[in-house]
Amino acid sequence: MTGVGVVLVGLLLCFAGRLSINLAVLASGFALGWLVAEGLGSSPGVAVVVAACAAVVAWVLATLVFRAAMFVVGAVAGGVIGAKLFGLLQGDDGSVVLAILFVVAVAVLTGLATQRFHETAVIWACAFGGAGLALSGVARVWPDTLGFLRTPHTTTEAILSAAAWLVLGGLGWSVQRRLTRQRSRIRG
Repeated sequence: MTGVGVVLVGLLLCFAGRLSINLAVLASGFALGWLVAEGLGSSPGVAVVVAACAAVVAWVLATLVFRAAMFVVGAVAGGVIGAKLFGLLQGDDGSVVLAILFVVAVAVLTGLATQRFHETAVIWACAFGGAGLALSGVARVWPDTLGFLRTPHTTTEAILSAAAWLVLGGLGWSVQRRLTRQRSRIRG
C-alpha cells in the first residue's frame, strides 16, 4: 500500500472524525495499527494487515463496551497521538519498550480526557491523530523529500514536522468544530 491510502484515512479522521463515532473508531484503530507496525519496521503489506486488524479490534471494543465507548475512542486516537509524538521525539533510535509505554500512557490519558470532556476531547483527539497519520502517509508518498514528517533525523526536521502536525491538526479541529456546530443548529 502506498502512503496515499494512509493520507486519505488520516485526513478523514482529521477533518471528519467526530461526525461518526464508528468512523472515528475504525480510522483511529487503523491509524494506531499502521503507526505502531511502521514504527517497528514492518513492511507496508504487514502494516496494512496490522492496521486493518487494529481497526476491527477497536470497533469491536467500542461496540461491546458501549458505556466506555468515549474512553475507547479517545484512547485509540490518543495512541495515534502518542505514536506520532514518540516518533517526533525519538526518531529512529527509540526503544520498543519505551515506545509501548509512552503510547499506552498517552492513550490512557486521552481516553480519560475524552470520557470526561466528551465531544471537545473527541474532536481534539481525532484532529491531531488524523493529522499525524496523514503526515506519515505523505512521508511515505515522498520519502526522499518529506520523509522527515514520519521520522525526523535532525532538530530542524523535528521542529518542521511538529509545526506541520500542529497546523494540520489545528485546521482539522477547526473544521470539525464548525461542522459540529452546524449539525447542532440543524437539529435544534
